[in-house]
Amino acid sequence: MTLKPSHVRARTAFAALAAAAILTGAGCSTPANADLQPAQASFAARAAAQQATNVEVKAREDGGFTVNGKLEGDHFAMAVPADWNGQALVFAHGYSVPGSSVTVSEDPADKDPSGGLMKGAYAQGFAIAHSDFDKAGVGVESAVENTLRLRAFLGRMGVTEAYVAGGSMGGNIVMAIIETQPTAFKGALSGCGLVDNWTDEVGLLIDLRALYAYYTKDTPYALPGETDLNRSALSPIAPNAIGALNEPFRLLQMKRIADPIAALFKAAKETPGGREAQIIDKIASIAGVTPEPASLIVPIMTVSLGMDDMNDTFGGGIYDNTSKVYASPLLSAEEAAALNRDIGRVRSNPSAVSYADRWRRSTGRFSVPLVAIHNRIDSLVPYSQFEGLIRKTEAAGNADRLLAITVPEINMPLTGTGLDGLAHCGFTPDQLDAAFDALQTWTNTGQRPTPVMPPPAPAP
Repeated sequence: MTLKPSHVRARTAFAALAAAAILTGAGCSTPANADLQPAQASFAARAAAQQATNVEVKAREDGGFTVNGKLEGDHFAMAVPADWNGQALVFAHGYSVPGSSVTVSEDPADKDPSGGLMKGAYAQGFAIAHSDFDKAGVGVESAVENTLRLRAFLGRMGVTEAYVAGGSMGGNIVMAIIETQPTAFKGALSGCGLVDNWTDEVGLLIDLRALYAYYTKDTPYALPGETDLNRSALSPIAPNAIGALNEPFRLLQMKRIADPIAALFKAAKETPGGREAQIIDKIASIAGVTPEPASLIVPIMTVSLGMDDMNDTFGGGIYDNTSKVYASPLLSAEEAAALNRDIGRVRSNPSAVSYADRWRRSTGRFSVPLVAIHNRIDSLVPYSQFEGLIRKTEAAGNADRLLAITVPEINMPLTGTGLDGLAHCGFTPDQLDAAFDALQTWTNTGQRPTPVMPPPAPAP
């Protein structure tokens, strides 16, 4: 990895912050701030003076330090390296199962939520930072607000240049930010991002759940729980919101959804060409996904536990399949007729669609360099989202601001199933580093580079 710190800024960053903190006269009140080096203590004081509350600064063994605090009640965390170059990378995380904790990693250079991107940027001299969202599940609107609030805070702390990055739903957050707030960030990076629109993504999830329910009805592989496609199959939140039980309860509910789908794939492997294999092939062919475990388990689990949250967030359904004709060359005319007669149907709500389009159907119109990286096959956010962004930027006459990078898909173990499957966001840290390096080269030179991407990791 090539180091690209701005050395002039690096030598003055701590000194400038220390001077500013002394001028404010602000103090540090938390015990964790007691044994800091002068520059670190000055940063803590400066943060407290710039509208952050509950500020806690801790020294890292490498000479850097972490900052945790709240901005208007929302937790943020950052890590600042000893050789800080005066710049920052702000990261927006992806979708999490409703009921999951929204607390961010207290030390993003240690427990990196970005798959290695933040840790790599930290090693290059960047401060790295992220904010929690107001809720788990779909949360683009609040995530945009909280990420921009964090960026404004960093600006008050003297950070004049910052990049924004996001993965999965975080890619959708990135699109909303750069299309509506063009001066907030120097450049942007999306990985495996939902960079086109929510309606197509939610539609794919619902189609997979509906097809799976149709083909596994009255079999040992049927999903448990509610069958109405407008509702979650199972609640991921423990009854009576018992906090201590939420995590194990959620994991149990995830397992209850995954187990019958995994059993279907195991049976198909034992009997190639048999009933189970035919079910998988038909579902995959009709939905347009790869007939492998993760491409059914991950999307069906997401929608089976998240449908209630999606409808609550959007204000209703955003997908309508009432007139959709499902087809596949694997179906006879009689099979196709029966499928289209009996498959579950849902209707969209116009106001919900309008909200989902605001948060966020991308337009392809942005004014900062954007690097987008996507696996050729992704088990949750399909490559069609990536292709949609490319088409939009071309239609908007904006193709020269997008660097679209495709990397091969990778297989990974599917926890708790005994199966391997195609990864969602299947990038190595080296690939993320290369994408970020390309973004820096582009913004610093004004010339869009042609990056050489490292190969994917070997199969496990």
